[in-house]
Amino acid sequence: MEELQLSINGMSCGHCVSMVKQTLAALPGVQVDNVDIGVATVTYDASLESAEKIASAVSDAGYPAHVR
Repeated sequence: MEELQLSINGMSCGHCVSMVKQTLAALPGVQVDNVDIGVATVTYDASLESAEKIASAVSDAGYPAHVR
């Protein structure tokens, strides 16, 4: 398992935090450790997901994200 921190733009409220948590939790092999406005920390199985795919999933949900 590897740890990943994402910087996330476009988040401004609790609803945004909830949406990002749901998006991350839906990915196989991803465990959500923490999500706050502008940042998320997850632990993930690199054999199931890549850091880039995780960031892309959050971006696709409407919150532009990149690996810290």
